[in-house]
Amino acid sequence: MKTHNLGYPRMGSHRQLKRACERYWAGRITNDELQSTARTLRHQHWQLQQEAGIDLIPSNDFSFYDQVLDMTLAVGAVPERYAPLQGREEITDLDLYFAMARGYQRDDLDITAMEMTKWFDTNYHFIVPEFQRDQTFQLTSTKILDEFNEAQAMGIVTKPVIIGPVTYLWLGKEKEGDFHRVELLDRLLPVYHQILKSLVEAGAVYVQLDEPCLANNLSERERQALQVAYQSFQQKFPQLKIILANYFDCYGDNLSTALSLPVHTLHLDLVRCPSQLDDILDSGKLPEKTTLSLGVVDGRNIWKNDYEQSLQPIRQTTNRIGTERVMIAPSCSLLHAPADLNSESGTSKISSIRPWLAFAKQKLTEVVTLSQLAQIEDRTQQPAYQENQRAIQTRRDSPLVHRTEVQQRMATVTEADAQRQSPFAHRKVQQQSLNLPQFPTTTIGSFPQTKEVRQQRAKFKKNEITEEQYLSFLHQETERAIRWQEDVGLDVLVHGEFERNDMVEHFGEQLEGFAFTELGWVQSYGSRCVKPPIIYGDVLRPTPMTVEWTTYAQSLTPRLVKGMLTGPVTILQWSFVRDDQPRATTCTQIALAIRDEVTDLEQAGIRVIQVDEPALREGLPLHQADWGEYLRWAVQTFRLATSSVSDETQIHTHMCYSEFNDIIESIAALDADVITIECSRSQMELLDTFADFQYPNDIGPGVYDIHSPRVPSETEIVQLLEKAQAVLPASQLWVNPDCGLKTRGWNETKHALEAMVSAAQQLRQSISEPV
Repeated sequence: MKTHNLGYPRMGSHRQLKRACERYWAGRITNDELQSTARTLRHQHWQLQQEAGIDLIPSNDFSFYDQVLDMTLAVGAVPERYAPLQGREEITDLDLYFAMARGYQRDDLDITAMEMTKWFDTNYHFIVPEFQRDQTFQLTSTKILDEFNEAQAMGIVTKPVIIGPVTYLWLGKEKEGDFHRVELLDRLLPVYHQILKSLVEAGAVYVQLDEPCLANNLSERERQALQVAYQSFQQKFPQLKIILANYFDCYGDNLSTALSLPVHTLHLDLVRCPSQLDDILDSGKLPEKTTLSLGVVDGRNIWKNDYEQSLQPIRQTTNRIGTERVMIAPSCSLLHAPADLNSESGTSKISSIRPWLAFAKQKLTEVVTLSQLAQIEDRTQQPAYQENQRAIQTRRDSPLVHRTEVQQRMATVTEADAQRQSPFAHRKVQQQSLNLPQFPTTTIGSFPQTKEVRQQRAKFKKNEITEEQYLSFLHQETERAIRWQEDVGLDVLVHGEFERNDMVEHFGEQLEGFAFTELGWVQSYGSRCVKPPIIYGDVLRPTPMTVEWTTYAQSLTPRLVKGMLTGPVTILQWSFVRDDQPRATTCTQIALAIRDEVTDLEQAGIRVIQVDEPALREGLPLHQADWGEYLRWAVQTFRLATSSVSDETQIHTHMCYSEFNDIIESIAALDADVITIECSRSQMELLDTFADFQYPNDIGPGVYDIHSPRVPSETEIVQLLEKAQAVLPASQLWVNPDCGLKTRGWNETKHALEAMVSAAQQLRQSISEPV
């Protein structure tokens, strides 16, 4: 019974890769120095997996930015607008790669970044491939082979991990021409053949091809494309052992297709979909020689594995098909988990729940231990099993988990609690008292978290400065931000969020039922990492969380200042969530806490309150049949959090990097007075959905991309707003960036917002002028 791992976190336990990339972008280290850091991390990760006892260790799971972008570069699908960079001697392949992810604005060139969106239902982002009707592919990067050879030089024969050809096409977008991107498969496959041929010649025995599109609703054309691709691989490389990896959900309607593909191993995510094992074993369609990879260790959460629970499907499978046809693995790549629980100090905020946890490194041990226990007849006498079961039982019985007052309040919630007093049309009239102009301007919430802000926060946490000194600094930063917003002419201001570390962590730290790590970082996109809270018990808000800073900012200016909150679905999605009750129950508990905060903000005189839900679309189940129930409780919890206010109070929400077409009715059902969305990378394409639906409430389409360092021109923003105005009435439109400005520098922020305000003023003038 072999063990294998689908992928390992790239950043390093202390975010070494993040820091190296950002130093490289800033021109502070060379390409060679960046490559040295990357090489060191790869070697460390291969070695620790080898030491843990993993039989098949992945390679090519490392990436400087994103594995989909890696594939785009490898197959030569570089959009035409980057051609000027390819002809410059000083531009390396890595510079081209980063330009595709982040945009390029230097000297005489100004090139926008490629679109970015969420990786299935995770908070990880990928760079969306762009395809033309006449798209060509050619092998232009040897990264996959190079990393295999690099590991082999260390004495480790790895299992290269490659995004499968159908998933790669499925994730992309047709940019020009009337065609379906899957039609490009015949042109793409020869490049895959070249990659696989080079690996076989270098000594690869196993290759993992990731096809998570199989967890979604696929068309017959897409299923046929899978047949074509894998038949070609089998014909050309009959001795290559292909592990077909699907994760995040069941194979569903694609199961017959998956079982018919000529692959060595089929991977099952038994954490997200335990029922699929019976479907496969009872189907009679599992080929006699096909191995099953059982993903029984949760790759997306941090709870210790329950060995007794996981051993049941392992025993069931070995009894049916034999031990030699079973592999044990995490459910998906461990990219979505923090690196190492051992990095947490003894004084960590998770100390009380530490025995219940397992991070990526510990999950490797769980995989190996499960493999060993499954081959022992009396596992109950094994110390590893006994220790594991004690930890599981301790968590079940812990008084830290359940709160009587929370349970009692949950029982009193009614449908009426999730309803605003009046329909939007009436509220919009009442909100005219806010005296906002046409095309009102605002930002999404955060302003740059400068090095000085981070240093002061670190000093305060280390007791190097007093609380009084720290608060004085924060008051100065907040006032400076308010004054600058007044000067630039923004209509609805924000306090800047200088006191906040992260939009979820900040709230979790003030809610009971949450715990926090010191180094539990998880990659979100590029060099951006987040440190998700751990929801271990019932959620309760003991005191107001944002009222003091919001009212302080409002006291500095006669202009409107928004209260800034994170919504219940996003707090849920961007946390590690308890797995002992339905997610809907936990989300309702969070919604009640946010509801209390919304009520307190309104009572403190705050007239505009934003409750961000960027993760609403992310939480959508992959199979459409499961959408209804999720959307029901997701919408209900947002409304529960925001419906306590009067008609005169304006509720905003924000969503980013989402495809809204399929859930537009649910977005409308949120009934936020204003929704702000990401639109700039898609050139306002997302607005078509809102226009076709005749979305009734106000919309702020993002007019520039904050995930890129490039600064848009006023003309560019005007053109985007004119596109927006062509599909939506001017009376519905707000003007704002795509997202918060936390990760940007002040210089680029100031220039971009000045251009944005000027563009809004230009449009106001054009509307007011007689035709």
